[in-house]
Amino acid sequence: MSEGLYSMESKDFDKTLDLTKIKPYGDTMNDGKTQVSFTLPVPNGDEAIEAAKQMMKKMGFENPLVVYSKELTEGFTFFNCYGSCTHTVDYTSIHVPKVESTVMDMHETDEFIKERIGRKIVMVGASTGTDAHTVGIDAIMNMKGYAGHYGLERYEMIEALNMGSQVPNEEFIAKAIEMKADALLVSQTVTQKDVHIQNLTELVEMLEAEGLRDKVILICGGPRISHELAKELGYDAGFGMNTYADNVASFVAQELDKRING
Repeated sequence: MSEGLYSMESKDFDKTLDLTKIKPYGDTMNDGKTQVSFTLPVPNGDEAIEAAKQMMKKMGFENPLVVYSKELTEGFTFFNCYGSCTHTVDYTSIHVPKVESTVMDMHETDEFIKERIGRKIVMVGASTGTDAHTVGIDAIMNMKGYAGHYGLERYEMIEALNMGSQVPNEEFIAKAIEMKADALLVSQTVTQKDVHIQNLTELVEMLEAEGLRDKVILICGGPRISHELAKELGYDAGFGMNTYADNVASFVAQELDKRING
């Protein structure tokens, strides 16, 4: 939605909208209506429901209501709750670091690579470490792609290798050296206890130890990944939700162009 259309519709819809003090929206502007689900380590019952209500209040919700509770296993209860959020957020002050590149489709990227690079770009991707999920890396790399966006394997000017899941960082780096990769794509889909942070950090440290970090474009992606986090961990870019092969290929092509042609 364009900024002009957004401003017009929001003004006509409700004149109480203040982008410096936004709340969740349910039925009316600023009602703060929110649905929350969580698990408490207590047996299901009246006491558990009261504990959930008190937890909601401490999280900043007024008029908390537990609409569903179920024992997951002995001593653990899951809750669905509703409440009105009392907190607000200043939307106008928000700045989110983003990947700085122009997103091109497959044909535009292929033409860009032909004109600016003059050879195929080699990309190696994998779900590294203990990550057994391939949905993310497959969506980016496999020829069929995802949601109408072709994967990197379909690009004429990209040589793409998808190593799959649970690939040790050592094997990942070895394959990158073997193929003389221009870019490494790391997918981290679902992890616990921040093991994805440890794994991503380990890869950077290993590349630095081998003197390879500055010789490749290093990218990570996944539902818990943001560009800001990726940069903090030493990566060139991070891609989270709602990004496709178009985004990755465009960035790599343009970044490699900068490094080669200045």
